[in-house]
Amino acid sequence: MLPPAARLAARRLLGLASASASEAAGRRLASSPIAAAGYSAAASRGSVSSTRPFSTALNYHLDSPENKPDMKWEFSEANMKKVNEILSHYPSNYKQSGIIPLLDLAQQQHGGWVPVAAMDAIAKIVEVAPIRVYEVATFYTMFNRTKVGKYHLLVCGTTPCMIRGSREIEDTLLEHLGVKRNEVTSDGLFSVGEMECMGCCVNAPMIAVADYSKGSEGYTYNYYEDLTPKRVVEIVEMLRRGETPPRGTQHPERKNCGPAGGNTTLLGEPKPPPCRDLDAC
Repeated sequence: MLPPAARLAARRLLGLASASASEAAGRRLASSPIAAAGYSAAASRGSVSSTRPFSTALNYHLDSPENKPDMKWEFSEANMKKVNEILSHYPSNYKQSGIIPLLDLAQQQHGGWVPVAAMDAIAKIVEVAPIRVYEVATFYTMFNRTKVGKYHLLVCGTTPCMIRGSREIEDTLLEHLGVKRNEVTSDGLFSVGEMECMGCCVNAPMIAVADYSKGSEGYTYNYYEDLTPKRVVEIVEMLRRGETPPRGTQHPERKNCGPAGGNTTLLGEPKPPPCRDLDAC
């Protein structure tokens, strides 16, 4: 008899395998209109198990007119200087150590996402097989592989922010912008995604705004904390007007991560420990 944890893991793996097989069958059948219609009818009857999305992002590549390997892509002249500066931090036989910062730079240059042609260009620069870049880009969720808005809004979904209302913040953003998660508004300005722990739980709930509107030269990434549904809409409208909202806490009585109204403890110098003569050290 397997222990409970092992049984749970086995059930999870079987569920993943079933979902993957179902999705693959759907893609194979979709090439035939007749077969695709039959597959859709079977799915509507419940004969085919539906797939469950285990990620908010696409986990495989599909060629499109704006994202395919045979497209020409290269770093700008200004960014090539940054590429050389990044690679100078690593030994010449470990250029692949620069893949993450180079992907980040490519994403900034390309308006917030990394096409497969950019990954191929990076592979040539660091002298590795393209798959070595693909596996990094697909592992780290901060690399976007489909289009995002010029202002990419990331809502923290970890427990402290969720308890403090992050779901309401996300719902407000989606309703105000008229999009679903990871969709881009019709004007190309905004998209909304989710991010796990931004490390500022004391100021929950919060969002991060990746600003790609000015290219890699003017790229910024700022936190907006202590949010309310009303305040997050105000921030969006300020960005729409080209203004720069004050980053950090949005609570009028707080300074950085300090308590509203000022400290109530630690008002003076702490007493030294009685067991040590600190002056003698």
